[in-house]
Order: sequence, then C-alpha cells, then structure tokens
Amino acid sequence: MQMIKTLLIGIIVGMCNVIPGVSGGTMVVVFNLYDQFVNAISFNIKKLKKNWKFVVPLLGGMALGVLIFSKLITILYTKFPVQTNYFFFGLILGSIPLLWKCMTKHKEGEKLSVRRIVSIIICAAAGFAFLLWFSSLEKSVDRSAVISVLPEIKATLLLRIFFAGILGAVAMIVPGISGSLLMLIMGVYPIVIACIPSLFNPDLFLHSLILLLPNGIGVLIGLLGGAKLISWVMKVAEAQAYSVIFGLILASAVTIFPGFSGINGVAAGIGCVLCALLGAAMAFFSTKFAPSEEKKEA
Repeated sequence: MQMIKTLLIGIIVGMCNVIPGVSGGTMVVVFNLYDQFVNAISFNIKKLKKNWKFVVPLLGGMALGVLIFSKLITILYTKFPVQTNYFFFGLILGSIPLLWKCMTKHKEGEKLSVRRIVSIIICAAAGFAFLLWFSSLEKSVDRSAVISVLPEIKATLLLRIFFAGILGAVAMIVPGISGSLLMLIMGVYPIVIACIPSLFNPDLFLHSLILLLPNGIGVLIGLLGGAKLISWVMKVAEAQAYSVIFGLILASAVTIFPGFSGINGVAAGIGCVLCALLGAAMAFFSTKFAPSEEKKEA
C-alpha cells in the first residue's frame, strides 16, 4: 500500500516537473518525503538496494508523470491557469506547518538558543530572497515556447541536453527551484517536451529517443549526485537546511499566487477557493499517513 502511495506521489512530482516555474522538489516536501528522498538516493548501490521499495516507485512515478501527463498538464495550465495555480498554492500552504515543525524541532528539554534562532531566521530569509531573484528570471523567458520540428541530431546539442539534464535534476531536488524553468532558460526544455509525445510516433521514435537519452542520463546523474550533497547538508546542519527550504517554500507561495484579476464571476471564485482548499488538504493530511521516523529507511 505504501509503495502505491509513493508511486502516486511520484506521478504528481513528475507532472509538476513538466511545468516551468513549478518545483517538483516542493511537492516532495509537501508530501513529507523530502528527508527520506535525499537520504535514499545516492551512488551507494547497497543503499539503493536497501531502499528500493521507496526509490523505484517514486522515480518510476516521476517518469510516468512526465511521460503520460506532459501534454495534459501543459493543456490544463494553459486552459485553467488560475485554478491550477490556486491548487498548487494550496499544496504549498498545506505543507508550511510540517516545515515549521522540522525547522524548529529540538531535543526534549532543550531550549532554542538565541544563536540558533538567529541562524534560522537568516537562512529562511536567504532562501526567500534567492527564490524571488530566481523567479525574476522567469519574466525574461517565453514559457509557451514550442517547436514543431525536432532539431537535427548534433554532438554539441546532445552534450547541451545532457548537462541541462544534470542541472535541471539538481534544481528539481531543491524545493522551490524549477528544474524545467532552468532547462527552459538553457533552451533545452522545448526540445524535450516535443520529443516526449513524438516517442509514440513510429516515424519519429528513434530520433526522439536519441535526443531524450542524454537528458535522461543527465537527470539520473543529477538526482543521485544532488541528493548525496543535500543529504550531507541535512546531517551537518538540519535546522538551517530546513530553514532555507522554509524560505524557499514561502517565496514559492508568493510567486505562484495568481491574484484575483483572472477570476471572472462568483462561480470561478468559488472554484479557485475549492482548488486551493483541496491542495491544502492533500498536503496537510498526507503527512498524517507518512511513515514514522522509526520506520523510515536511512
């Protein structure tokens, strides 16, 4: 049952990674799997084997989410951008209580020192400011960029797609940072998105596969290497790491909030509120069914 739940969460994370500006890492935090995720993914083969019941369904779900919903989620975001943003806004808000608990937790009987409180505030402010700056890059990027003809296969292009996959995957791990937006800035995102549906076209299958393989390999390397680094940071400075994540998540809520200008009529307003409440409820209550610390595999 837990593997099925992890698979479904992976699909949602994969769907989010398709949308430039929406962070898949944020969704991992939302569903209270972030620390388990960064601790389970590594270049250590023994560790991967030990955590396969978590790693396989999550990564498999992410791949399915990207493959199956790449077109659908883009259409939903194009046709219903306000409602979709309100849903993601709700997901982010629902995760804040959990993050606050992770950020401020301490041993029983231990008091939060002034030094620790100051470090938490500074780290949270740094995360908040960084994401606002990163989001400002989005204004100069055409998020609707598409291509109708797949580009010619060249070694330089394959190399760029490979490195974009690595950087995009590392960005996906960091909550609040959109890996797809980073790939869009690097000019790779339109190619990848065009190749995915082309896999189902017999005439374009091989061409699309050759273009996608470097990206897939790069993403795998980025996930393993990036998670290893973040896992180390979590061990040496857990409170400060969660403080940065808290700041990134708060800034995500600010940047994704669609406002009220796109709401036309009372019915549309009610629909947006319901979408936000649904997202918040999913995020909040999903943490209640998360495995306890004793059951989590290191």
